[in-house]
Amino acid sequence: MIDLADFPVTRKWPARHPERLQLYSLPTPNGVKVSIMLEETGLPYEAHRVDFARQEQLSSEFRSLNPNNKIPAIIDPNGPGGKALALFESGAILLYLAEKTGRFLPAEPAGRYHVIQWLMFQMGGIGPMFGQLGFFHRFDGREFEDKRPRDRYVAESRRLLGVLEGQLSHHAWVAGEDYSIADIAIFPWVRNLIGFYEAGELVGIKQFPAVTGALERFIARPAVARGLQIPQAA
Repeated sequence: MIDLADFPVTRKWPARHPERLQLYSLPTPNGVKVSIMLEETGLPYEAHRVDFARQEQLSSEFRSLNPNNKIPAIIDPNGPGGKALALFESGAILLYLAEKTGRFLPAEPAGRYHVIQWLMFQMGGIGPMFGQLGFFHRFDGREFEDKRPRDRYVAESRRLLGVLEGQLSHHAWVAGEDYSIADIAIFPWVRNLIGFYEAGELVGIKQFPAVTGALERFIARPAVARGLQIPQAA
């Protein structure tokens, strides 16, 4: 029997199946990157919901796993060298799972780095910019009388969508003709921008048909449809 007792997070979220990869997350754009990847690869895993309404991400147990108190995070009981491995940051987890399974990241060095550059494009650009737009358009920032901060993020979000449009106008997926972790990272954020943030009209999403077409293909994947709902509400 695999023992995860060395990880304090398992005291708050006990593992019913300690032999499986443990996922601590919520169905947010960053959270579903990992659940989608796990569904796509077929790795056995157990999902634990970190309830933000109860501020569980601030608990000492969760912070023992991720001192930055953000989801997602994982424990892989079958990590490198047969030892359990804990990881946080969605981009790092995607890279780890891709290398562990040999899926959605080319083995050939040039192709590998081509995918990684688009993964970094999401982490450094799309995620932060779309997230700030969401704050100023839908959440507390919408009450600000000065619309210059919102408009700054609208303009940058449009620019980033234009970069994606140019790439997807010539390729089936973000990093080329093959589906990759770059797509798994990027499209949950595009979906969130249009849906949850209700900012599609604000950014002129109809001006980016290659992006919306790729988003439709992404959402139509069965593993994506499952991963978008994980972890489910208790």
